[in-house]
Amino acid sequence: MAWNEPGGGNKDPWSGGGDQGPPDLDEVVRKLQERLGGLFGGKGGGQGGPSGGPGRDLSLRLIGVAVAVLVVIWLATGIYIVGPAERGVETRFGKLTETTGPGPHWHIPAPIESVTKVNVDEIATFSHKASMLTQDENIVDVELTVQSRIQDAANYLFQDQNPEKTLRDATVTVVRVTIGGSKLDYVMTEGRSAVAVTIKERIQALMDQYKTGLEVTTVNMQPAKPPEQVKAAFDDAIKAREDKERIENQAEAYANEVLPRARGEAARIIADARAYRDKVIAESEGEAARFDAILTEYQKAPEVTRERLYLETMEQVLGGNAKVLLDVEDGGNSLMYLPIDQMLKQSATPVQSGPAASAPVAATPASASGASDAMPQRIVDRERRTR
Repeated sequence: MAWNEPGGGNKDPWSGGGDQGPPDLDEVVRKLQERLGGLFGGKGGGQGGPSGGPGRDLSLRLIGVAVAVLVVIWLATGIYIVGPAERGVETRFGKLTETTGPGPHWHIPAPIESVTKVNVDEIATFSHKASMLTQDENIVDVELTVQSRIQDAANYLFQDQNPEKTLRDATVTVVRVTIGGSKLDYVMTEGRSAVAVTIKERIQALMDQYKTGLEVTTVNMQPAKPPEQVKAAFDDAIKAREDKERIENQAEAYANEVLPRARGEAARIIADARAYRDKVIAESEGEAARFDAILTEYQKAPEVTRERLYLETMEQVLGGNAKVLLDVEDGGNSLMYLPIDQMLKQSATPVQSGPAASAPVAATPASASGASDAMPQRIVDRERRTR
């Protein structure tokens, strides 16, 4: 029978009797305190009086100690250590507050503040390869490798949603602009390193403009290659260019070898010409001085001077002749028994070694007297030329 049906006594299940009212709130609180005190070692029941007695005080102290320990543990969770290659980024309710360096630090624990550690020394690498059009409308295959690292941890986390993607897009744009503004020969030969430096600078400028927090450390550009369809033609062109450079180098080396030799030969010829000029001038001056001296002597004694000049001239003319002339008086005997011409030839040749050469050669009185007369005359001529 239900409590609210007729004859049920009108007794609800929440009351002890039909005449009792709803439970008292103070009584509910007191019972809850007694139960909590029993959990922490106190005695239950209402025998301790209205205030709960000593058991209730002990329970309150234990609750305070537990709460304090929990608070200390919560605060200790805010301690963190940043490594040498890391940077710590602190946020309060999602807003950036501070960037910390290596070492121990503390922040207000979660959920109020949080910290994110970022490795700023780690090098990220990616490659890019594409076919591009140069300034002179030639197609070239370019392959390069870009290395980067995090420079500003705060910008890396909050300024750009995807810094790595931004770096890749900037690399594609910069490479196409740089290659499109350069000629094919420059990209494939001596300009490869310069093109790599230009690409690195332009990528870094875009990264700074977008505040990605990234720093481009290295851009390694591989040698540019022509497409496979025209590779043979490009190889022929490169070979022709190399032959041209080789021939130019050979010509320059030949010029460097010939020019100094020609300059030296020219200097020698000039020096010989100057020496010949000085010699001719000196001889002319000597002949002029000799002529002046002879003229003076001729004016003093014309006959003697004329005869002396005649004799000197005949001596010069007949001195190298092999013929022998004899002054034979009228009615004299012109028969010659002594080979004077052969003796003169033998006296002109150098003395040979051996017994035959060591034999003395007899000289005739005539030849001895002629030699003695010629020697003073030659000495006089040399003295005159010297004067």
